[in-house]
Amino acid sequence: MSDDHLIITGVCAGYGDVAVLHDISFAVPRGKIVAVVGVNGAGKTTLLSAVAGLITPTRGSVVLDGADITRMPAHRRTALGLAMVPEGGRLFPFMSVRENLELGAYSSASQSTLGARMAEVMDMFPILRDREDQLAGRLSGGERQMCAVARALMSRPRILLLDEPSVGLSPLMTEKVLDTVADLAAREGLSVIIVEQRVTEVLAMADLGHILDHGRIARSGLASDLRSDRKVQETYMGL
Repeated sequence: MSDDHLIITGVCAGYGDVAVLHDISFAVPRGKIVAVVGVNGAGKTTLLSAVAGLITPTRGSVVLDGADITRMPAHRRTALGLAMVPEGGRLFPFMSVRENLELGAYSSASQSTLGARMAEVMDMFPILRDREDQLAGRLSGGERQMCAVARALMSRPRILLLDEPSVGLSPLMTEKVLDTVADLAAREGLSVIIVEQRVTEVLAMADLGHILDHGRIARSGLASDLRSDRKVQETYMGL
């Protein structure tokens, strides 16, 4: 079997008559973290939406473990092991932390092991065990992001899609969230696509990186190589 868990080939996508993505191609190896970085409006969220099934590409394909899922509905992709954490987490603020987590395990397969999975996720995020009866809307920004990631993990995903996890967080909390994701990828064998504006930080924790510019991939390579590239530093890191 190929080491590539997810293969995106020639994807074009947008909204109505507005084209946003142009011929996007890259692969996500098993158990690796792939960073997609770029400025606002580069098309990062649109790319994740196309992978997650929230929008349908106008051209190209998305293949998961050999199966073409390009036009598969989002809920079926979740059943196959894709989970997305949208920008801001989008928790239900008037529900408790536990209730938000339970929503991540809505499929029948997950429901049968709900108790065990809840215990596993609480072990990964001990702060949530202390807050499980608290309303999600009363969590701090970092705690909300942790809860959103934990909710996605309740479905036992094989690929985790993260959209701007640093939004609204301090640099210190951003570092903590990114470190947690990197640790989960290593321990759980997750494949991760993470899109971020904080280029320096995300390239420091990723294995591979792609720079998105006006809906096209401008540069690709090892995240460490991109992070040390002088042109990337000047254009995207402000160095």
